[in-house]
Amino acid sequence: MGLDCKNNVNVVPYKFSTASNIRKVYKMFLLCITVILATFLPAKQLQKQNAAIIYSNISSESITSAATFILFLKNFTFPSVFSLTQKSFLSNVSSLENAYENAKAYCKGKKPPPDVDADGVFATNELDLKKVSVYGFDYDYTLACYKESVDHLIYNLGRETLVRKLRYPSDIMQLNYQPGFAVRGLHFDIGKGLLLKVDSFHQIQLGCVYRGLTPLSDEDVLNLYGQHYIPADYLESYLHNGSQQGSSKMAHLADLFSVPEMSLLCNTTEYFVNNNLDYHPDILFRDVKSAVQSIHPVMHQTVQKNPEDYLEKDPRLELFFNRLIDAGKKLFLVTNSPFNFVNKGMQYLIGEHWRDIFDVIIVQARKPKFFTDENRPFRVYDLHQQDHVWDKVHNLEKGRVYCEGNVRQLQAMTGWKGSSVLYFGDHPYTDLADASLVHGWKTGAIIKELTSEIKTLNQPEFKWHVNWLQVLQQLIEEHQDAEDEPSQQLIKQWIDERDELRKETKHVFNKQFGSLFRTYHNPTYFSRRLFRFADVYTSNVTNLLRFSPKHTFYARRGALPHEYRSWFV
Repeated sequence: MGLDCKNNVNVVPYKFSTASNIRKVYKMFLLCITVILATFLPAKQLQKQNAAIIYSNISSESITSAATFILFLKNFTFPSVFSLTQKSFLSNVSSLENAYENAKAYCKGKKPPPDVDADGVFATNELDLKKVSVYGFDYDYTLACYKESVDHLIYNLGRETLVRKLRYPSDIMQLNYQPGFAVRGLHFDIGKGLLLKVDSFHQIQLGCVYRGLTPLSDEDVLNLYGQHYIPADYLESYLHNGSQQGSSKMAHLADLFSVPEMSLLCNTTEYFVNNNLDYHPDILFRDVKSAVQSIHPVMHQTVQKNPEDYLEKDPRLELFFNRLIDAGKKLFLVTNSPFNFVNKGMQYLIGEHWRDIFDVIIVQARKPKFFTDENRPFRVYDLHQQDHVWDKVHNLEKGRVYCEGNVRQLQAMTGWKGSSVLYFGDHPYTDLADASLVHGWKTGAIIKELTSEIKTLNQPEFKWHVNWLQVLQQLIEEHQDAEDEPSQQLIKQWIDERDELRKETKHVFNKQFGSLFRTYHNPTYFSRRLFRFADVYTSNVTNLLRFSPKHTFYARRGALPHEYRSWFV
């Protein structure tokens, strides 16, 4: 029998001698349909499985006519299967389970990616060193790489200032620095007193919101903010106000000096909460920030006396400078730190002759004002008087030291402009933002944490988790529209497994806040700023020793969401 689709009636086009012959011809016809259908369904690797599922139903007694066969096809695929869409055809639990096992076996059979070089230089924008004639450097956390002892020193001095000068409870002196608690790049909500992690889309990463040392539940976070998203005018108020003081609602803690500050802030908050002491988070934030800023002179004196206790000496640093000088490059130093502090540090790192290396030395530059304020002239720093003098500066001489100034005067006096200048620093805003966006310099970010982050990335277990996480998410995406309840329950289990994998890949970096560079999937807010302001980034300036002064760093081409997936990207 056949089906007249137009009139919706059964017709008998031919007359066979026996019912058995009818069934044989009918099954041959359906088998042809099976082969055609299995060929056109998506996912070529599962075509044989498609045919097996369809044919097993054809062979059963459940399909006795063309009408029931068509009904089976509609149930087997999706309502739009006859338009040959790309929707998944897997709609029963056993098929989904098979797809899961096949995907896992495929993932396990893949060769893991090669290790990332922890000393590599990573490009966000193409950088041709042949076109760079001038190299500039910040000092702190760029040329001077500090040991963890500096964090303890800053924390202890700040804590002492809170108690002795600002009259905070003496019990706070018993609260010690916790090295592994926070990472840089976090935000602090000044009014709410919360430390939190935000992604590049201004979304709060749930599970990474802390009041003091205590995490907030997802429900509490949603009650406080009303949503996962933080509006730009709230999140970036510190940028619009030009400061993290005053009317700013959020502070972005973007440099390594802010890590001990965060620890002191969270320890003190935890003390107040645990002891039921009424406090204002806004006042606490500003007191801690003021305390930490005020101790820099004492911190400088302490480091100057015993630089070996606080500075990591790298014998490659002078080799790096000599390589640049031999290649005919000009070198300059622009730092916010005072001369005596820089001098003692550079003498320890390189030697008494360190000033001979640089063509221009600028201290107390007060970045970022150095890049934005054109009304601050250079002043000569007198090495004997150890103070700046009143003489007007007409040109910048090698061997002399200058204070303050601005980038416009630097460019006018030296002719160093635009993309011929490559400047290295550790702070996305203070060092890199204006240099890159306003003045067109090429910029390099020094991110000390890269070394430990990449070591984690290279662990075999981490590679497996990330690889399987991506495959599992693709599996969820392809089969999420299955409508039957058992399939939905199975997909819910997949989603739960994905969420658990996300937590595992977060905790290996930092139990509280995860990676500096990623939330569960998206780049962090810090990453977004870093990639916008820096052409290259690396863990240490001396990593460039491995490359010729004529080397070109190429940014990796990644597939955009609308582009095809390819083995070649």
